[in-house]
Amino acid sequence: MRVKYKVTLTREEREWLQGLISAGKGAARRLAHARVVLKADEGPEGPGWPDRQIAVALEVGTTTSERIRKLLVEAGLEAALNRRLPRVPKERKLDGRQEAQLGTRACSKAPAGRGRWTLRLLADKMVELEYVDPRSYETVRRVLKKTSSSPG
Repeated sequence: MRVKYKVTLTREEREWLQGLISAGKGAARRLAHARVVLKADEGPEGPGWPDRQIAVALEVGTTTSERIRKLLVEAGLEAALNRRLPRVPKERKLDGRQEAQLGTRACSKAPAGRGRWTLRLLADKMVELEYVDPRSYETVRRVLKKTSSSPG
């Protein structure tokens, strides 16, 4: 099977990776990725192993080997060796004022004909009172879960 991403290391990169591995210090994941890169090297000094052979020899998944090869070609050596940066957190759906309103509403008396507030009732009431744009009851559940208030 042909390799889509061809890895070719310079002599300096190869020596640096070998030094990294021989020192044996560092994160296990980083060292494993360094071994994969060295085995994938198709340069004059590299063995140029296919992903399946690398996976068997180094006890990693074939997909891992493919992903490391792709990262190396597209983003460089450091990206292939290091952990991915955490994803940007999602924007909060309710701000602090809206969360306080929700907590207050949840602790208030339930609507007529109801024994208590449900998540759906709270979500609908928040929209009705124009505190928030339409939200799901799941958002209401998450907000109430992280607060320490008790409705009764």
